[in-house]
Amino acid sequence: MNHTIVAFLAIICYLVSGIIIALRLFSDRTGKSLPRFIGITAGLAGVALHGILLYQSMSSEGGVNLSFFGASSLIAWTIMLLLMLSALTKPVENLGITLLPLAALTIALEMHFPANHILAADSPWALRIHVLISLLAYSMLAMASVQAVLLAIQDYQLRHRHPGGFIRALPPLQTMEALLFEMIGLGFALLSIALLSGFVFLENLFTQHLVHKTILSIVAWLVFGTLLWGRHRFGWRGQKALTWTLSGFVVLMLAYFGSKFVLELVLSA
Repeated sequence: MNHTIVAFLAIICYLVSGIIIALRLFSDRTGKSLPRFIGITAGLAGVALHGILLYQSMSSEGGVNLSFFGASSLIAWTIMLLLMLSALTKPVENLGITLLPLAALTIALEMHFPANHILAADSPWALRIHVLISLLAYSMLAMASVQAVLLAIQDYQLRHRHPGGFIRALPPLQTMEALLFEMIGLGFALLSIALLSGFVFLENLFTQHLVHKTILSIVAWLVFGTLLWGRHRFGWRGQKALTWTLSGFVVLMLAYFGSKFVLELVLSA
């Protein structure tokens, strides 16, 4: 199938899914009549088309294209895959209000700014595993960040006795909080494995082109580890959980995309 057509259809599916989920949350009548599975089905269709698009754009005889926008699109696809599969059994599809449009945007940007940054086909298997686990960790913690924002809004509205609007469509506060820390716990475990695999299998994580990525990833790991400890020891929640979650994610985002942005978009301009 034509590359542009696949991209267009994937964007449409993501946006339709996001609109349906938003209608279910914000609309008093029309949205409530829409079955939950329609939004999830549209999202899964977008994930399938996005996967085809990534295979077409990233696969080559020389290896895998991990350019700045290519990697962004891959992470967006991983996030959407995790989100939509989780939504089949858990009430997490509301995260799609933010994540679905962003995923559509990454497709559009990749199409508009094609580039090549190849991970060679003969690269060591340990490096491939390290990259895969790192992508999964980043994706899970990105979802946790959006969940933390929704949870903070929900907590604020309930504390100020404004339980109406889209708050009524969200799961109970305790369920939202449990989902948040499940995501953070899994993301933290994956990030731990990614760091450990990097130290064990890669030759030197503190070389010039990797040192900032390594240090920032360790800082993010400490932030999320502190949050989980604070949750267990002191019952951290609400605004404190939001602050620590978003702080850790920003540091992790800088670790993953900081050098790529500078090398591929700033210095090459």
